[in-house]
Amino acid sequence: MTVLAKLALVTAILVSVAPPALAQERTLDTFVTEANRVPLNATAMLRADGRRLAGEFRTAFAAVRTEVRSAREAGRTPPACPAGKVEVNPAEMLRFLNAIPQAQRVRMTPTDGVRSWLASRYPCPAT
Repeated sequence: MTVLAKLALVTAILVSVAPPALAQERTLDTFVTEANRVPLNATAMLRADGRRLAGEFRTAFAAVRTEVRSAREAGRTPPACPAGKVEVNPAEMLRFLNAIPQAQRVRMTPTDGVRSWLASRYPCPAT
């Protein structure tokens, strides 16, 4: 096997094994740019990029949900205070993320974007 073939094999293995870790290294700006290209209808899930972005969103949302739960259990103020089930409207979420200035989005991860959206939608009461 040539060195190039070995490199290609290692790269393929790493990409197939580590998508969640790689996803959080992306910036929110990259995520939003790609999400703006995906139609906001049922056909989005037929597209590979639509499924990947949805998976990345689920991972980010789960991370923020864990942060909220951990903060509550530790007696700290969580980043957001949803009372129960959170309803997500993809168009509304994308409008919110697009409204964040690009200079700020390039320094944020998708998890930061989800955290900001939840905090704006479900603010914690002042203590």
